[in-house]
Order: sequence, then structure tokens, then C-alpha cells
Amino acid sequence: MSLVFVVVLIALAFTYINGFHDTANSIATVVATKVLTPGQAVLMAAITNMIGALWGTAVAVTIASGLIDTGIVDVGPHLLICALLAATIWNLITWWWGLPSSSSHALIGALAGAAIAASANNFQAIIWFQDGTHWWSGKGVVPKVIVPMVISPLLGFVIGFVLMGSLYAVLAWFANRRGFLRRFGRTPFVNSLFGKAQIFSASAMGLAHGMNDAQKSMGIIALALAGATAAGQFDHLPVWLHFLRIDGDAHGGFVVPVWVKIVCALTMAAGTAGGGWRIIKTLGHKMVKLHPINGFAAEGSSAAVILTASVLGIPVSTTHNVSASIMGVGAAKRWNAIRWSVVERMVWAWILTLPVTALLAYGLVRVAGTFVH
Repeated sequence: MSLVFVVVLIALAFTYINGFHDTANSIATVVATKVLTPGQAVLMAAITNMIGALWGTAVAVTIASGLIDTGIVDVGPHLLICALLAATIWNLITWWWGLPSSSSHALIGALAGAAIAASANNFQAIIWFQDGTHWWSGKGVVPKVIVPMVISPLLGFVIGFVLMGSLYAVLAWFANRRGFLRRFGRTPFVNSLFGKAQIFSASAMGLAHGMNDAQKSMGIIALALAGATAAGQFDHLPVWLHFLRIDGDAHGGFVVPVWVKIVCALTMAAGTAGGGWRIIKTLGHKMVKLHPINGFAAEGSSAAVILTASVLGIPVSTTHNVSASIMGVGAAKRWNAIRWSVVERMVWAWILTLPVTALLAYGLVRVAGTFVH
């Protein structure tokens, strides 16, 4: 049973690292445009991340019961510990390099690699596709991970491009009007207007990040506790510790307890408060020069995609979406406004995340197996 608590502690450590690793996703643009100071931006992101983490559990349920076939592989503490360690190692490596890689894909890749290793190389241990009423309601890595991994950044890019282009068109129209409307085309006025608007868009981005990313750790913790409950490890606990039990519901799933949501939300907020300035520099300064209007368009676009995915229980990458939105906004401004050399480094990190974390987790499970047996 002690290993179950180790899983919980490592999951919380992953949540904390996710907080400072992905802080840049929600505040890089608002810092780069100088609308908020870094301290103000981190505080705002911590609060909105916590609110988002407490808002729903659809993504947590997907992580806990929609990716690994528990009928083939025993999702025990050893597997979860190895998966969490692999994802954490990759997060720290990419953070050190200043690369905005995906914590979501790191965790999912690690879970897949650990499950394959624990099932003696049985690739059926992964739920690749399980049909539902709609394509998004089906379980599995294909509809919940692979398809959104491609579609969501494309949506972020397209929405960012269209929104930015529309704003430029509106500004140009107002700038050509006579009288007081001419003031609308002046740069100081535009920066002031969208500086205020960007506070709301950055808050929406923080909410989206908490609603999607924090729930992944909730799913891991709930999975560990549900497994321990099913194995009878909590049968002899004193009454005051019965809150640790997670029993299945009538549909074969389970409800994520409120205390798990609160603990993960607070941990994510604490990690966010720790900052992630290396990645902020890459996203907010190196990729494309941003003004408040650009930041508003990028944050609004990515937040719309991520919030929609969260409601549908799809664990998308906050990193990929906000990065793609910034690219779309930059392209609308001028195609060569984007520093494509920086984008190339980021794309390589995106491509490598799933296979590298899967291999890391696979190796850790194999090594752990030699000690266990």
C-alpha cells in the first residue's frame, strides 16, 4: 500500500513541475507585451489555473480509464511510478533547454510505454480505438490523443490567423473614418485597448490550462487509488482514512473525489507560482515580436480550442496550441515575422515527446521488473 502513496506523491510532483513548465503557456504573451509584470502574470496564472483545475473531470476520466486496457495489463503502482518518472524527466530536460514541449503528450507517451512493457510487449494493452456515439466520445489513443494532437494545433493556427487578420481589417477600416473614429487607428490607443482585453484573454488561457493539464494528474491519482481499492489494499483502513477509497460506478468507471481535485489544483497553482522563465523567453520573445493586439488574438484562439477540448474530455497539449496560435498571429502580421529556426526546434521537441517518453517508461518498467522479481 505504501507504493500507492508514492504514486500520489510523484503525481503531485509531476503536477508541480507541469505548473512551472507550462506557466509560460498562459502568461508568455501577456509578459512579452508588457501588459503585466512577470509577478502579476504568475499570480494571475496561479489563480486561474486553480479555478480551471476544479472545473470538471472529463479529462481526468479519459486519462484514468480511456487509454490503457486494465483487462490486459495490471495498472499497479510500479507501472504508474515509472510512467510518471519518465514524463517528469522529459519535462525537466525540455524545461532546461527552454523548449515548450507537451507535458500532456509526455505523460500519455509514458503511460503507453509502461503499459506495453508491463504486458510483455502486448500492444493491445493500449486502447487504440473504442467507438462511441460520436468520434469524440470513443475511448482510445487514436480519437483522444493522435487525432487531437494534429487537429488542435492546426485549429489554433487557423483561428489565430483569421482572428488577427480580422482585427487588422477592423482597425484599418476605423483608421480610414473621419472624426473621433480616426483615434482608433492610433497605436497608443490600440495598445491600451487590447492591453486591457489581454488581461481577460490571458485569464481564459490560465483557466484552460488548469482545466486540461491539472486533470491529467487527477486521473493518475484516481487510477492508483481505484486499483488499490479493487485489490483490497484499503479494506482494513481506519474509518477516518476511508476517503482514500475509490469504488467503481454503475458504468464501470469512477468519480474523481473532490479532495483529489483540490490537492491537484493547489499543487498546480504552487508550481505555476514558481514560474518558467526559460520557456517564457522562447514563446514570448524569440518566436515572434508581440504587441497587445497580437497577444489577445493568440491567447483567445488557444483558450477557445483548449476549453472546448476539456469539455469533451480530450487531453490536448496546451503548449502546442498556444505556440501554434502565436504562429498564426505572426503569419497574419507578416509570414517572415516568425523566426522559423525557433519553430523548427519546437517542432522537433513535439515530434520526439511521445516516442522518447514511451521508451523511457518502457526501460524504467523493465529495470524495475528485474528488482521486483
